[in-house]
Amino acid sequence: MASIHPYIHFNGNAEEAFTFYKSVFGTDFTSILRFKDMHFEGAPNFENEADKIMHIALPIGKHSLLMGSDTPELLGKHSEMETRSKISIRCDSKEEANQLFNGLSADGQIEMPIEDSPWGSYFGMFRDKFGIEWMVDFDPKFNAQL
Repeated sequence: MASIHPYIHFNGNAEEAFTFYKSVFGTDFTSILRFKDMHFEGAPNFENEADKIMHIALPIGKHSLLMGSDTPELLGKHSEMETRSKISIRCDSKEEANQLFNGLSADGQIEMPIEDSPWGSYFGMFRDKFGIEWMVDFDPKFNAQL
């Protein structure tokens, strides 16, 4: 079966963001590649950005990867307050939901506090300190079906 792995871009702070995510999820990078590691004919000159992240991957749970990179200056900057897709995390318990919500939302902007929702799940939304939008959800009905 196919799987989905979010890929997010940063304006030069991908390593800082992924180090933060690593501390919250408690996993280690499966790959990290810097622009200086790109060696192929016709590769752009990234001399000023040699140590920035070309690709990074962090496992989340048993079957998901959170991946990302810095956007090279030659491609412009991302608006960090633009409307983006949210990364949705389905948790196995309220305790896990609280731990991830509180960890990831630290120094960010909470859009919807984590609490019991009208549709029956335990849910919250926020924009983290790097501008990435998240939804955290624990649905006991969904988990009972597994």
